[in-house]
Amino acid sequence: MPFVNVVHGDRLPEAPLNIRVPMWRPPVWLVLLFWLVRGLVRLTILCGRYWCATGPAAVLLWLWWRRGWLAPVALVLAVMVLCLAWWRLHRRSWLRCGWYPAVGRWRRVWVYRRRWAAAMATTGLAVSFGGDRYVPQLLRVRCDRWADRVTVRMLPGQTPDDWGQVALRLAYTFRTMTARAQAGTRPDRVVLVFRRADPLGAVVPPLPVPAVPDLSALPLGLTEDGDGYQLRLARSHLLIAGATDCGKGSVIWALLSALGNAIRAGAVQVWAFDPKGGMELAAGAPLFTRFAHHDPDAMAGDLEDAVKAMRRRADRLRGLTRQHVATPDDPAILVLVDELAALTAYVGDRKVRDRIREAMSMLLSQGRAVGVHVVAALQDPRKEILPFRDLFPTRIALRLTEPEQVDLVLGDHARDRGALCDRISVTQPGVGYVVLEGRTEPIRVRFAYLTDADTAALATGYARPGGVP
Repeated sequence: MPFVNVVHGDRLPEAPLNIRVPMWRPPVWLVLLFWLVRGLVRLTILCGRYWCATGPAAVLLWLWWRRGWLAPVALVLAVMVLCLAWWRLHRRSWLRCGWYPAVGRWRRVWVYRRRWAAAMATTGLAVSFGGDRYVPQLLRVRCDRWADRVTVRMLPGQTPDDWGQVALRLAYTFRTMTARAQAGTRPDRVVLVFRRADPLGAVVPPLPVPAVPDLSALPLGLTEDGDGYQLRLARSHLLIAGATDCGKGSVIWALLSALGNAIRAGAVQVWAFDPKGGMELAAGAPLFTRFAHHDPDAMAGDLEDAVKAMRRRADRLRGLTRQHVATPDDPAILVLVDELAALTAYVGDRKVRDRIREAMSMLLSQGRAVGVHVVAALQDPRKEILPFRDLFPTRIALRLTEPEQVDLVLGDHARDRGALCDRISVTQPGVGYVVLEGRTEPIRVRFAYLTDADTAALATGYARPGGVP
């Protein structure tokens, strides 16, 4: 039936509409030219991106073309001799400026970039929008002896915590031991720290006792970067949490060792409380100005005496200074509690327990500025056991039994930021994570281990004035 239009009742015949689009077939030479230009552009980009490989290759080829095969061989041998001499004469600068940058570029290409798109897709970090797929951009890889630091440009809407939640999956993807996410130098960047080897696998021996202890930098152990870890006790309190046999004693004895000369000079007084009958701290009795280990009522009285000393010092220093400076005439007071839960939760007498809680609350809330510092260790970090946990600016979490306990000790989302306390091996006592006031990323540390002979020597050699008969 023919197509018709009806106009004012008239039927007019009309030809079928031709909807075919005219096709223009480019000549073969133009297609070849297009693909040639496109290939050259891509080759140029690749050569510029991987200049560290293409540059030397181009130089060697030019030398072979102009001078023969002896010239590039001689150049390679000369570079190898210079690198060997550099390594022998100054190994540290060779590693920092020569070897580790080369390893970082190699691992960027052959380890991370090869699996990058698949890793982003399987961990949910790649995003599809409007029919297009967006993948976070791998920017830079820096290596050292122990770890790779991978800088990534995040997609809009992502935060470092999103990357921290999948950090462990990324570690398995790239065949590394562990991984954690840190905020980058710019708001749109995140730094992934992939640890290839563990510098904390071996026991840390006792560190040298500082001749003049600095309460703002007390050496206690080693960090996962291989550097020394220094604890800031000035204007702070310290909470140590961990399961049984996790190494809480290592932290306590390393701290007492770092304060050895200050204790012997009388600039620091240690008031020790060991509710477990003195089993842990009895070896250091010559170091302690006060040592309570049996009667909860006596412990409550000593804590109340510490509160009175704190208030007297605050009255004396009011209007003169904002921070107490420890001297033999006016020493800092270190309130050391080995098992805090035994005092705040497990004491049978309710009145004594309330006295202890009130005294601890006063010391934690008002003692930092006047030189009264609380160092407490415990196993159970639940809120009902330690209601004033937030009053400890510095916290150390050793091996814990449950993932939820990590956030209880170190703060919300601490485990997502890399504090895998529940994954610390039982064969690594003294390994833990530290969160400092004003810093969100936890630091992995192994504290120095003092044997019974070391603690005995410490107590004898650095006893308080009049501590050893």
